[in-house]
Amino acid sequence: MLSYKEYRAKAEFDRSAGVFHGRVMNTRDVISFEGTSVDELTEEFRFSVDDYLAMCAQRGEDPDMPSPCPPS
Repeated sequence: MLSYKEYRAKAEFDRSAGVFHGRVMNTRDVISFEGTSVDELTEEFRFSVDDYLAMCAQRGEDPDMPSPCPPS
């Protein structure tokens, strides 16, 4: 699991494409990202969250903050 600025994401590896695909959890908005290595995946996750927050600010909208994750 990845975590950045209160956002958490899960990622899976697509063996046929050779790419990790990730998606931020517990938000109404869709924030997704991908990378070919763990380092690239982490970088793209952070970029996607920052891009989402910048887009919300540009539109004058409040970003959807993640709901608390249920206890495991």
